[in-house]
Amino acid sequence: MIRVSCAIILNSIGQVLVTQRSPLMPLPLKWEFPGGKIEENETAEECLIREIKEELNIEIEITASLSPNDYQYPDKLIRLIPFICRQKDGEIILKEHTDYKRLDVKDLLDLDWAEADIPIVEQYLIR
Repeated sequence: MIRVSCAIILNSIGQVLVTQRSPLMPLPLKWEFPGGKIEENETAEECLIREIKEELNIEIEITASLSPNDYQYPDKLIRLIPFICRQKDGEIILKEHTDYKRLDVKDLLDLDWAEADIPIVEQYLIR
């Protein structure tokens, strides 16, 4: 199982940051909450702070967590571990993704999400 942490990053007016995978990544052009694979001897929280800085050039503060979601893709099983965050510093510079948006919560379900993220979106919406 691959452990992956992801960030639901809120801005000051409650909009959620979402990122679109590049055409060269697995699950091309799907939308996701940004994050990445947890390395050996790294906590999910440490991973998330590192990955967001590496991929988006911003610093975040974790404010809460949601329940993990296990998802079986055809070639791998992942455990997606979500955290609710706020952006502390920096300007977004996309280093791996094709696009990003800040959406009102009501618009989140309108995207073509990576399958593992869908239960996380639904969980966030009903919390």
